[in-house]
Amino acid sequence: MLYIFDWDGTLSDSTATIVTAMQRAAEDIGWPRPDDDAVRNIIGLGLPEALSVMYPSEEPKSLEAIRDRYRHHYLELDQAKPAEFYPKVKESLDSLRSDGHILAVATGKSRRGLDRILGVMGLGGYFHATRCADETASKPNPLMLQELLAELVVPASEAVMVGDTEYDMDMGRRAGMARLAVSYGAHKPERLYPYAPDLCMDCFSEILSWRKRDS
Repeated sequence: MLYIFDWDGTLSDSTATIVTAMQRAAEDIGWPRPDDDAVRNIIGLGLPEALSVMYPSEEPKSLEAIRDRYRHHYLELDQAKPAEFYPKVKESLDSLRSDGHILAVATGKSRRGLDRILGVMGLGGYFHATRCADETASKPNPLMLQELLAELVVPASEAVMVGDTEYDMDMGRRAGMARLAVSYGAHKPERLYPYAPDLCMDCFSEILSWRKRDS
């Protein structure tokens, strides 16, 4: 089985960092400070797409300015206190790997950002493949999942998308694969249920029970 994971809000407890960085970026350029829910709403999208959703009437030059400030603040915050995995994530991933499953990441992060955090966590090479929003289409377009399936030579029927946002669930559904949601991430469970996830997990380790039932 191929398990494809979102990063922020699913594996990594980084939601608060993203929210704070976006709020500080808006303040830097004199825009109104977005509330927490407004930022949580766009977590999972590629950064350009996320900013276009938050600020649909702004010109590209203005969006470029807030994007630069967001990157500055995110890096500053994450270097001061790196986001850690949620409870039971690493142990569960290790269990899946030891049982011979294939692990991949499909994230709204940039390639530079994902590679940096994998290096900080000592996880370079841990996942069999990864896709980032700046090297393919942003969620919920299923292209990054389709590219991972092609790279790893796995049919959609033998893959599952694991995520915390409706963008993850929609992407997985469009790609024709099973979907597992987590209840503790950026989007509340009621936003995930319409996409018919096979399971909505309160703790990441529940993935192992689903795996046993599925096998």
